[in-house]
Amino acid sequence: MAWIKVIDENEADGKLREMYERMRDPRGPVDNILKIHSLDPPTLRAHFDLYKTLMHSPSALSRREREMVAVVVSAANRCHY
Repeated sequence: MAWIKVIDENEADGKLREMYERMRDPRGPVDNILKIHSLDPPTLRAHFDLYKTLMHSPSALSRREREMVAVVVSAANRCHY
């Protein structure tokens, strides 16, 4: 399994801490899929913005349908997310 160094929420400071606070999941911590960008906050911001756009912007697909597409793609990629 691959290992990617991340800066955990309790170790983050400055701009990264601010970003984590905005990106925290309402049910818990910042998702690991976002934390993998913690060493390069501009890519973290870009990833988060892309996710928000794909999942929350107006679309012919409902939010539920978009989530289902994400699950199928993750399964096809053998990704546990």
